[in-house]
Amino acid sequence: MADWDQRFARSGYLFGTEPAAFLRAQAGVLAPGSRVLCVADGEGRNSSYLAGLGHRVTAFDASGVALDKARALAAERGVSVDFRQSGIEDWDWSRTHDAVVGVFIQFAPPALRDRLFGWMAQAVAPGGFLLLHGYAPRQVEYGTGGPPCAANMYTEELLRAAFAGWEILRLRDYDAEIDEGEGHSGRSALVDLVARKAG
Repeated sequence: MADWDQRFARSGYLFGTEPAAFLRAQAGVLAPGSRVLCVADGEGRNSSYLAGLGHRVTAFDASGVALDKARALAAERGVSVDFRQSGIEDWDWSRTHDAVVGVFIQFAPPALRDRLFGWMAQAVAPGGFLLLHGYAPRQVEYGTGGPPCAANMYTEELLRAAFAGWEILRLRDYDAEIDEGEGHSGRSALVDLVARKAG
Protein backbone atom coordinates (compact mmCIF):
# COMPACT_ATOMS: atom_id res chain seq x y z
CA MET A 1 0.00 0.00 0.00
CA ALA A 2 3.04 2.24 -0.31
CA ASP A 3 1.52 4.08 -3.31
CA TRP A 4 -1.60 5.05 -1.33
CA ASP A 5 0.55 5.96 1.68
CA GLN A 6 2.48 8.27 -0.64
CA ARG A 7 -0.71 9.85 -2.01
CA PHE A 8 -2.07 10.46 1.48
CA ALA A 9 1.26 11.70 2.88
CA ARG A 10 0.90 15.17 1.37
CA SER A 11 -0.20 17.97 3.67
CA GLY A 12 -3.92 18.46 4.11
CA TYR A 13 -6.65 16.03 3.15
CA LEU A 14 -6.55 14.66 -0.41
CA PHE A 15 -10.34 14.34 -0.62
CA GLY A 16 -11.20 17.09 1.84
CA THR A 17 -12.73 16.78 5.30
CA GLU A 18 -16.41 17.10 4.37
CA PRO A 19 -18.47 14.02 3.51
CA ALA A 20 -19.30 13.11 -0.07
CA ALA A 21 -22.35 15.08 -1.22
CA PHE A 22 -23.98 11.72 -2.00
CA LEU A 23 -23.65 10.60 1.62
CA ARG A 24 -24.98 13.87 3.01
CA ALA A 25 -28.01 13.51 0.73
CA GLN A 26 -28.69 9.82 1.37
CA ALA A 27 -27.71 9.21 5.00
CA GLY A 28 -31.28 9.88 6.12
CA VAL A 29 -32.22 6.35 5.03
CA LEU A 30 -30.31 4.97 8.04
CA ALA A 31 -32.12 4.36 11.31
CA PRO A 32 -30.75 6.20 14.36
CA GLY A 33 -27.77 4.45 15.93
CA SER A 34 -27.15 2.16 12.95
CA ARG A 35 -24.07 -0.07 12.85
CA VAL A 36 -22.25 1.17 9.73
CA LEU A 37 -19.19 -0.16 7.92
CA CYS A 38 -17.23 2.28 5.75
CA VAL A 39 -15.15 0.40 3.16
CA ALA A 40 -11.71 1.73 2.13
CA ASP A 41 -12.59 4.92 3.97
CA GLY A 42 -9.29 6.75 3.43
CA GLU A 43 -8.85 9.87 5.54
CA GLY A 44 -12.15 9.44 7.37
CA ARG A 45 -14.35 12.23 6.02
CA ASN A 46 -17.33 9.91 5.53
CA SER A 47 -16.97 7.80 8.68
CA SER A 48 -16.55 10.89 10.89
CA TYR A 49 -19.66 12.42 9.35
CA LEU A 50 -21.73 9.30 10.02
CA ALA A 51 -20.42 9.05 13.57
CA GLY A 52 -21.42 12.68 14.04
CA LEU A 53 -24.99 11.68 13.14
CA GLY A 54 -24.94 9.21 16.03
CA HIS A 55 -24.21 5.99 14.15
CA ARG A 56 -21.84 3.31 15.43
CA VAL A 57 -19.20 3.35 12.73
CA THR A 58 -16.42 0.94 11.83
CA ALA A 59 -14.08 2.09 9.04
CA PHE A 60 -11.12 0.40 7.45
CA ASP A 61 -8.43 1.31 4.97
CA ALA A 62 -5.19 -0.30 3.86
CA SER A 63 -3.18 2.92 4.30
CA GLY A 64 -1.81 3.62 7.75
CA VAL A 65 -1.06 7.20 6.68
CA ALA A 66 -4.73 7.73 5.77
CA LEU A 67 -5.86 6.20 9.07
CA ASP A 68 -3.63 8.55 11.07
CA LYS A 69 -5.38 11.47 9.35
CA ALA A 70 -8.78 9.83 9.87
CA ARG A 71 -8.15 9.46 13.61
CA ALA A 72 -7.05 13.10 13.79
CA LEU A 73 -10.21 14.23 11.98
CA ALA A 74 -12.46 12.16 14.26
CA ALA A 75 -10.73 13.62 17.32
CA GLU A 76 -11.15 17.15 15.94
CA ARG A 77 -14.85 16.47 15.39
CA GLY A 78 -15.25 14.88 18.82
CA VAL A 79 -16.63 11.63 17.41
CA SER A 80 -15.77 7.99 17.94
CA VAL A 81 -15.01 5.68 15.01
CA ASP A 82 -13.58 2.16 15.22
CA PHE A 83 -10.74 2.54 12.71
CA ARG A 84 -8.97 -0.60 11.47
CA GLN A 85 -6.09 -1.10 9.05
CA SER A 86 -6.94 -3.74 6.46
CA GLY A 87 -7.07 -4.36 2.73
CA ILE A 88 -10.38 -5.44 1.26
CA GLU A 89 -9.16 -9.00 0.76
CA ASP A 90 -8.14 -9.30 4.41
CA TRP A 91 -11.27 -7.83 6.00
CA ASP A 92 -13.62 -10.10 7.99
CA TRP A 93 -16.74 -9.77 5.85
CA SER A 94 -18.68 -12.24 8.01
CA ARG A 95 -19.39 -9.47 10.53
CA THR A 96 -22.73 -7.91 9.57
CA HIS A 97 -23.79 -4.27 9.79
CA ASP A 98 -27.02 -2.32 9.38
CA ALA A 99 -25.38 -0.50 6.47
CA VAL A 100 -22.28 -0.78 4.33
CA VAL A 101 -20.96 2.38 2.67
CA GLY A 102 -18.58 2.52 -0.29
CA VAL A 103 -17.63 5.94 -1.70
CA PHE A 104 -15.26 6.18 -4.68
CA ILE A 105 -13.75 2.72 -4.11
CA GLN A 106 -12.91 2.20 -7.79
CA PHE A 107 -9.35 1.01 -7.34
CA ALA A 108 -10.69 -2.52 -7.92
CA PRO A 109 -10.53 -3.89 -11.49
CA PRO A 110 -13.60 -5.84 -12.68
CA ALA A 111 -12.72 -9.30 -11.31
CA LEU A 112 -11.83 -7.96 -7.87
CA ARG A 113 -14.79 -5.57 -7.95
CA ASP A 114 -17.18 -8.48 -8.48
CA ARG A 115 -15.72 -10.20 -5.42
CA LEU A 116 -15.85 -6.95 -3.44
CA PHE A 117 -19.53 -6.48 -4.24
CA GLY A 118 -20.18 -10.02 -3.02
CA TRP A 119 -18.29 -9.35 0.21
CA MET A 120 -20.12 -6.09 0.80
CA ALA A 121 -23.47 -7.78 0.22
CA GLN A 122 -22.51 -10.47 2.74
CA ALA A 123 -21.69 -7.79 5.32
CA VAL A 124 -25.13 -6.18 5.13
CA ALA A 125 -27.54 -7.61 7.71
CA PRO A 126 -30.98 -8.71 6.46
CA GLY A 127 -33.09 -5.59 5.96
CA GLY A 128 -29.96 -3.43 5.97
CA PHE A 129 -28.68 -0.96 3.41
CA LEU A 130 -25.91 -0.59 0.88
CA LEU A 131 -24.86 2.95 -0.04
CA LEU A 132 -22.52 2.93 -3.03
CA HIS A 133 -21.25 5.98 -4.90
CA GLY A 134 -18.75 6.12 -7.72
CA TYR A 135 -17.95 7.16 -11.25
CA ALA A 136 -19.49 6.23 -14.60
CA PRO A 137 -17.17 5.26 -17.50
CA ARG A 138 -17.27 8.73 -19.13
CA GLN A 139 -15.47 10.04 -16.04
CA VAL A 140 -12.21 9.02 -17.71
CA GLU A 141 -12.81 11.75 -20.31
CA TYR A 142 -13.51 14.34 -17.59
CA GLY A 143 -10.32 13.52 -15.71
CA THR A 144 -11.51 15.13 -12.48
CA GLY A 145 -10.93 12.13 -10.20
CA GLY A 146 -10.76 8.35 -10.09
CA PRO A 147 -8.54 5.93 -11.97
CA PRO A 148 -7.92 6.41 -15.72
CA CYS A 149 -9.64 3.10 -16.43
CA ALA A 150 -13.24 2.96 -17.69
CA ALA A 151 -13.48 -0.76 -16.86
CA ASN A 152 -13.31 0.09 -13.14
CA MET A 153 -16.31 2.40 -13.34
CA TYR A 154 -19.99 1.70 -12.59
CA THR A 155 -23.04 1.58 -14.82
CA GLU A 156 -26.66 1.28 -13.75
CA GLU A 157 -26.86 -2.09 -15.51
CA LEU A 158 -23.78 -3.39 -13.70
CA LEU A 159 -25.12 -2.44 -10.29
CA ARG A 160 -28.64 -3.69 -10.97
CA ALA A 161 -27.20 -7.08 -11.92
CA ALA A 162 -24.71 -7.17 -9.02
CA PHE A 163 -27.45 -6.54 -6.47
CA ALA A 164 -30.32 -8.42 -8.09
CA GLY A 165 -32.98 -9.26 -5.53
CA TRP A 166 -32.31 -6.12 -3.48
CA GLU A 167 -34.88 -3.32 -3.19
CA ILE A 168 -33.42 -0.44 -5.20
CA LEU A 169 -34.24 2.85 -3.48
CA ARG A 170 -31.99 4.97 -5.68
CA LEU A 171 -30.02 4.13 -8.81
CA ARG A 172 -28.96 7.13 -10.85
CA ASP A 173 -26.28 8.07 -13.37
CA TYR A 174 -25.75 11.84 -13.64
CA ASP A 175 -23.21 14.63 -14.04
CA ALA A 176 -22.49 17.11 -11.26
CA GLU A 177 -19.88 19.62 -10.16
CA ILE A 178 -18.18 18.36 -7.02
CA ASP A 179 -15.53 19.89 -4.80
CA GLU A 180 -14.23 17.16 -2.51
CA GLY A 181 -10.58 18.02 -2.08
CA GLU A 182 -8.03 18.08 -4.86
CA GLY A 183 -8.66 14.35 -5.45
CA HIS A 184 -12.25 14.86 -6.61
CA SER A 185 -12.93 18.28 -8.06
CA GLY A 186 -14.85 19.54 -11.09
CA ARG A 187 -17.45 18.18 -13.47
CA SER A 188 -17.91 14.51 -12.65
CA ALA A 189 -19.84 11.55 -14.04
CA LEU A 190 -21.47 9.97 -10.99
CA VAL A 191 -23.47 6.87 -10.18
CA ASP A 192 -25.45 6.42 -6.95
CA LEU A 193 -26.90 3.22 -5.53
CA VAL A 194 -28.96 2.97 -2.37
CA ALA A 195 -30.38 -0.51 -1.91
CA ARG A 196 -32.04 -2.52 0.87
CA LYS A 197 -31.24 -6.19 1.39
CA ALA A 198 -34.17 -8.59 1.65
CA GLY A 199 -35.20 -9.57 5.13
